[in-house]
Amino acid sequence: MQDKATLNPTPDQTFEIVGQGAYDFVRVLTHSKQLQRQGRVEEACNERFHAFQRISELLPEDEEVILEWEDPNTRAALEVIHASAIDHFLINDFEMSTAMLELLLELDPEDHLEAIILLAFNYLAMEEYELFDEVSNDISDKYACKEVLTMWAAFRRSGRIPEGDAIRFRTRFAPYFAEFTSDEHPADGQYLEDIESERPSVQAQARELWLRTENLWTLFPDFIAALRR
Repeated sequence: MQDKATLNPTPDQTFEIVGQGAYDFVRVLTHSKQLQRQGRVEEACNERFHAFQRISELLPEDEEVILEWEDPNTRAALEVIHASAIDHFLINDFEMSTAMLELLLELDPEDHLEAIILLAFNYLAMEEYELFDEVSNDISDKYACKEVLTMWAAFRRSGRIPEGDAIRFRTRFAPYFAEFTSDEHPADGQYLEDIESERPSVQAQARELWLRTENLWTLFPDFIAALRR
């Protein structure tokens, strides 16, 4: 099958990526997930990154482009960008992850994938506090990750977690506090079955947040130590 793609405008002033072969991003995304499940993580990451590069090359340099979320192939392309941004975040390549997420938000201003949350973690890791302040306002206070971000931001800036923030996290988000102060965070079969179910438990969601950000706490262990005190 020949590799080819076009960026087609829609009546809603968005664009769809119509492609085949290497530009069939539904297939690319599915295959990368299969590789991941087989433990071929590096291959999966490379596949997503190369797909991201192909998407970038499709985009005009001097024109605003909003991609059509409702189109399956275009949505898969957005999901590929997000997944590759996560890949880079997990290896502490915060600059590349940030560049991908900023592009993603330009292409999908409604932020269907909630890319802004990972972007906020990236900004804090890079000590980009003004940028963090801008995006953190758009993250709902209902999310436990917002509380983690708020505490970590204060800790990054001052070396301490405000007592009120710590108390609120411990009481309002108790399962998350328990997870973040635990010595063990197994991604075992029980957890995987729980998190992949239709209604995952709060405990599983707490572990998911830990596992998604564990690289940060390995890199910046003082924050977790302060949280445990």
